[in-house]
Amino acid sequence: MHILLKITALFIQAISRHTMHMNSDTNASESETRTKWAEDRTILANERTYSSWMGTGLACVGVAIGLKAVFGAFDPTWVAKLVASLFLGIAIMIYWMARRQACKTLNRLSENDAEALPTRDFTKLSVAMTIATVGTGIVLWLL
Repeated sequence: MHILLKITALFIQAISRHTMHMNSDTNASESETRTKWAEDRTILANERTYSSWMGTGLACVGVAIGLKAVFGAFDPTWVAKLVASLFLGIAIMIYWMARRQACKTLNRLSENDAEALPTRDFTKLSVAMTIATVGTGIVLWLL
């Protein structure tokens, strides 16, 4: 009887070790999946943040146009144009700082299920916005 109890105890101990090992594999797998999802969420948040900064840059362009419209009759006119140009310069700085930060963040992360916007697309958009902002500045100075 004593031997039977020892064999039963050893059997239960072996089963519990096997079960614990399987649970740790499952927990590790679930943890790895959650980490991958977190990286994907961060990639998408990075793109939303970039978009938000581009919107902030466009707000600066709007302020520049508004200043020119409000102070267009201001004498001397170059003062209103200069202040508007400062806002255009700030907009361009925002575009490129947002691009730099978005690319830096994206390079630190790895894609899993989400497809990240390539860094060259951040650059293309920043170049296009810069050209449009410089064009706006030229038009403001010609008015």
